[in-house]
Amino acid sequence: MSEFTAKEKKILSGHFSNTDGSVFAIITPRQVDRGALMSRYSRTDKSMRQIFLDEFLKSENRGEEFYNRVLLEYGDDSVAELGEAQIAIEGLSNIAVKKIEDRRIGLSYLEKSSRYVAWNKKINGQYRFYRDPELMKSRYADLYLETCNFSFDVYSKNIEQMINYVREKHPIEKYSFKDSKDKKEKKFLKLKDESDIKSANMIYNGSTKAKALDILRGLLPASTLTNVGITGNGRAFEYLLTVLGSSDLHEERDLASKIKKELDTIIKSFVRRTDDKYGKALQNYLRDLKSTARKVAQEIKPKITLGVHTKLVDYESEKNAIDKVITSIIYEQSPSTSYLNILQQVKNMSNENKSRIINSLTKLRKNRRHRPPRAFENVYYTFDLLNNFGMFRDFHRHRVLTLERQLLTTDHGYEIPDEIRVLGIDKDFDDCMDMTKNTFNKIRVKFPEQSQYVVNFAYNYPYFIKFNLREACHLIELRTVPQGHVDYRKVAQHMYKEINRVHPNLCKIIKFVDLKEYDLERFKSEKRTEEKRKNKQIIS
Repeated sequence: MSEFTAKEKKILSGHFSNTDGSVFAIITPRQVDRGALMSRYSRTDKSMRQIFLDEFLKSENRGEEFYNRVLLEYGDDSVAELGEAQIAIEGLSNIAVKKIEDRRIGLSYLEKSSRYVAWNKKINGQYRFYRDPELMKSRYADLYLETCNFSFDVYSKNIEQMINYVREKHPIEKYSFKDSKDKKEKKFLKLKDESDIKSANMIYNGSTKAKALDILRGLLPASTLTNVGITGNGRAFEYLLTVLGSSDLHEERDLASKIKKELDTIIKSFVRRTDDKYGKALQNYLRDLKSTARKVAQEIKPKITLGVHTKLVDYESEKNAIDKVITSIIYEQSPSTSYLNILQQVKNMSNENKSRIINSLTKLRKNRRHRPPRAFENVYYTFDLLNNFGMFRDFHRHRVLTLERQLLTTDHGYEIPDEIRVLGIDKDFDDCMDMTKNTFNKIRVKFPEQSQYVVNFAYNYPYFIKFNLREACHLIELRTVPQGHVDYRKVAQHMYKEINRVHPNLCKIIKFVDLKEYDLERFKSEKRTEEKRKNKQIIS
């Protein structure tokens, strides 16, 4: 017999995907009610649908009332995770978007790519870069505008000739489908017609354009305006708004206000504390942390580091690391004993036996999506990195790691891509970098934070990352795929070699690293995608 009457079922059908099943989706239209139902669910023995009939149906503001009590009166932060929202932000700088993407938990991001989109278009006669209000009111305004415009001019005027150069260096005949030796590709070739030729040309043109934009992106300044979409829960948004609100940059404080205004229209109850007395206190705390760290940093006089590097600076002995991994593997399948007991027994194992266990786990992985088990999270590595800011933006996307970074400066020099030299535009490139450095050094004295906006992606940027072996496996295998940007492929390959140097047995778990070099990174990947699409059409 059903729990509900026919009348109740009719009501519930507008708020739940079904009225009888033990598994159902909550489809009640108000976000605040969906979250409140989930939270109230944990505090009663009633079914969720019964809670809705008894408590929510009769009150239009039941969701808000619930959150005001639980969040504000009891401070149950986890409840704020039950409210979700999607926010799009258009026209923010690469400084601000990195600050937003520093948040690791509860938010997911999709950002406009500098690999597939040219940034040479003007709107109302102006290039799209951020003009900080404080800088625009200062005596540096004209110099800042002139420098950013020059960076965009050099970038824009060289796009076509860089694309032409890439296509001359990598002619379409070299990448045509007809030269394929792969059996799957030969099967694909049987479909050869006008449509296939058009597809092949489209893939080639897209891949060569991406390659050209990859090479030139170092000219773009950090003020370049981008777009980002954010999906997240109320708790994560609340902390993001607090961080942005505590910033020294006008852009980031302004973004906090704008994001809060939009979130108030959909999940107001979940972000209510952002600017109340508790939110203000947290903002002050974050400012005090930054101020204290700055004072401590001033006590030492570090030397400025020049030249790119990828250094493994902290790790433990492989013997201890292997013992931890094997102990964790055994622990899960060994009831009624302690971690310490297993660890002591593992330490007494022979090296041959330990190696056998690691090898057996490695053999189980058939592709890079077969992640190593969590046991490999017990081993950590710290890498000290100095490479161009454009590449940092790619590594920054990996959030299962500890990443600390400095302000963006021109102190650490820059690297010129080989293609820039071959094409003979290295003087333009150097002129752009020199002008940026001169402008940056003038602005930084009074505006150390705002001066970052003028710095080009090509300038080297210092940061360090600490990650466990499981995440190292994911990052290295992903960032060495053929279609990856040549800059971060080299760094990921070097990370692998460093880990393999100190932990040769454990490093076997990083099974799908690609150490080869490729001329036209994206072509094979795009071609495989097109093959799948064509084969799907045949089957259907």
